[in-house]
Amino acid sequence: MASHRKPRSRIPAPLTGHGRRTAVGFTTAALASVTLLSQTANAAPADPKPATQSLEKVKEKVDTLYHQAETATQHYNAAKERTDQQRGKVDKLLDSVAQRTEKFNEARRMLGQYAAAQYRDGGMARSAATLLFSNNPQDVFDQSHLMDRMTGRQKQAVDDFQKQRAEAAKERGKASESLASLTSAQKQLKIQKKTVQDKLTEARRLLANLTAKEKARLAAIEKKKAEEDRRKAAALAEKQRQEAAARKKQQEQQQQEQQNTGSGSGSTTPSAPADTSKAAQAIAFAKAQIGKPYVWGATGPSSFDCSGLTQAAWKSAGISLPRTTWDQVKVGTRVSTSQLQPGDLVFFYDDISHVGLYIGDGMMIHAPKPGDVVKKAPITEMPIYGSVRPS
Repeated sequence: MASHRKPRSRIPAPLTGHGRRTAVGFTTAALASVTLLSQTANAAPADPKPATQSLEKVKEKVDTLYHQAETATQHYNAAKERTDQQRGKVDKLLDSVAQRTEKFNEARRMLGQYAAAQYRDGGMARSAATLLFSNNPQDVFDQSHLMDRMTGRQKQAVDDFQKQRAEAAKERGKASESLASLTSAQKQLKIQKKTVQDKLTEARRLLANLTAKEKARLAAIEKKKAEEDRRKAAALAEKQRQEAAARKKQQEQQQQEQQNTGSGSGSTTPSAPADTSKAAQAIAFAKAQIGKPYVWGATGPSSFDCSGLTQAAWKSAGISLPRTTWDQVKVGTRVSTSQLQPGDLVFFYDDISHVGLYIGDGMMIHAPKPGDVVKKAPITEMPIYGSVRPS
């Protein structure tokens, strides 16, 4: 009998990626909470176990899903950063609203005192009361004889009342707009969370359907690929050393020619890190994290995703990096693969969805994927997009 399953919904990732406030009826706790419930996969009949000869395709599919999950993770990181920033903005606006409302109430109390005094003296009680409750207080004072009867202090009280009421309304409007933006950011955060979870759920389902023999063969395939990646990394490291020696020799020859001719000109060479001790500190931090689990969206201290690790490593050296790979690649000096130095950031895939910290000899420290841990690995195990030297 044919197996019928409920089709899985797909939510595409976006293309762009990156307290005391009772006066307005909000609370920080209500605003600061972003409820992200764990996504439970829909029950579906298990797929038939793949044939042995299709394991390569299974691996390719799983790798693709992990890659898609990591891309979605970067979208999630960007959405979370926007949400955190917007929440901070809302909190500041609500503080401002509370302070402005306090000033407005004080101005209203002062104006009320004048109204009460005028009432007792048989003066402008009716006009003052109208002022207090009018939507447009200025209309009340358009009559020149009324303005003329007011003292300087009274006029100042009216001006202050009008100003504070207008400013309070303006601040409440800003807060309302910012709250709407926060709500939108929270929705995007939930969408990206679900996208990541869907990809990971599918990858785990494919792996769970393998038999013990198939899993063993898949492990052998991965081991063979890892060995090939290490050979490529060693060849790359040797090429880097040869090119570095050639550049050094060329520089020495140019310096000798300049001394002989008295010329002050010379070719421009790639810049070294501003402070190699900072690069060493970032590497030391990354090494100390080896063995900690990869968790998407994590920035430490007990777990990391790829960009969370590089951000934390360079932060330990006193240099702030943005949260996502897409922003980290824009910070610092671009360097070629042949000129990599320890501490440089190496980015992978055309969509720049992964990053590792270069440690020399063709190797990096990175947080690979769910189910794995922070580890050393060859930079050749993924297609390299480009590299950046933070400064």
